[in-house]
Amino acid sequence: MVNRPDQGFNRTVQRGYAPKDYAQAQSAEIDAGLRAHMQKVYAYMAGGLGLTGGIAYAVFRSAEFAPAFFEAVIRNNLVLMLGALGVAFFFSFRIHAIQAGTAKALFWVYAAILGLGLAPIFMLYTGESVARTFFVTAGTFGAMSLWGYTTKRDLTGMGNFMLMGLFGIILASVVNIFLASSGLQWAISLLGVVIFTGLTAYDTQKIKEMYWDADGAEVATKKAVLGAFTLYLDFINLFLMLLRFLGDRR
Repeated sequence: MVNRPDQGFNRTVQRGYAPKDYAQAQSAEIDAGLRAHMQKVYAYMAGGLGLTGGIAYAVFRSAEFAPAFFEAVIRNNLVLMLGALGVAFFFSFRIHAIQAGTAKALFWVYAAILGLGLAPIFMLYTGESVARTFFVTAGTFGAMSLWGYTTKRDLTGMGNFMLMGLFGIILASVVNIFLASSGLQWAISLLGVVIFTGLTAYDTQKIKEMYWDADGAEVATKKAVLGAFTLYLDFINLFLMLLRFLGDRR
């Protein structure tokens, strides 16, 4: 943990640094702490994506050697997705009350359940197109996250606009369950790509701004896990939206 400013200032004066030198040293310490924090966020996120993808593919392959298990997972797909939604809501609303270890456990549980729920993707699309879409998603996500991290522009206005758009496509998706309109589904997917691309930059900036060098280990870990969960959802949703355009159906 980076030292508190008053503690750092005492040591700085003792070493004979001028105030300007101290400000530069303190800024360097904060920058190093922020980089370490963001690295932890991305590490958790990458671990969650790896767990989700690994489980989804393993379930798909289990059709050959454990067909009963495979059929059970597919048959209960809706239950699994609702379960993942429940974990997500509990995680989001209770993050301030739970311990860091519980937050990490919930994140891994969510990633695992979603992996089970996303197994049908490998049934619907070819493996090559899934891999291609993943790399396109990774490139798009990486570019937007980097921009969100480095830009000096306040992205709050854009983020609020994207969040309103997110609620809009959720409502449209519910309506389309009854309409079953391919045109509306295409429009939802197109808007989804734009929205989750924008949210990636906004959420990255928000995670950066949440960092505080005086946070204790418990709070810092919970912030890292929450940030990873947010970016994980952005990546997954962007991937699913792009897959509808780039995926080749079997």
